[in-house]
Amino acid sequence: MNKKVMGYVIAALVIGSMVVFMIRSNMNDAKPITDVAVADTATVGTDEETGLGQGDLAPDFSLETLDGTVIRLSELKGKKVILNFWATWCPPCKAEMPHMQNYYKNESEDDNVEIIAVNLTTGEKLGVKGVEDFIDSYGLTFPVPMDKEGVVSDKYQVFYMPTTFMIQTDGTIAQKIVGPMDENMIRDLVDSMD
Repeated sequence: MNKKVMGYVIAALVIGSMVVFMIRSNMNDAKPITDVAVADTATVGTDEETGLGQGDLAPDFSLETLDGTVIRLSELKGKKVILNFWATWCPPCKAEMPHMQNYYKNESEDDNVEIIAVNLTTGEKLGVKGVEDFIDSYGLTFPVPMDKEGVVSDKYQVFYMPTTFMIQTDGTIAQKIVGPMDENMIRDLVDSMD
């Protein structure tokens, strides 16, 4: 099998897995969060005020970026946050990154938006060096904290990548999206948030 055909097969498997997951999620919920992505998920942890469902307060976390900057989600209250979970080996993540970077560069400041792209470092074959090379090759300028222990991805129940949580200015979850986004979708999702 040549490389091109193998690439199509892998892409079809990834897309098929995402479709099955979205169908299962929608079947288990009384109402979908949005017509663009997946449905509500269960509350996490013991704090009754936080959870992963629409309207729940997003669970707080602190992670470091490659340069040692600590990103704490709760410190971003007052901004709209695009909380994205990704990995360098994930083809849909690679497709999504230029769209996120273009939006961040051209519109995020006017829209009062911060993009936090959490790298699932535990699954990176090339480790931190691979993430650094990826950031450089894509020219990413938004914060990329490293989930080296997998604690935050577990807390947010990230099973597929990319997974994105759209968080409103009050810190509550507006929507959860499984799969890649383009600039238009990002813009529409941001516009729909408070």
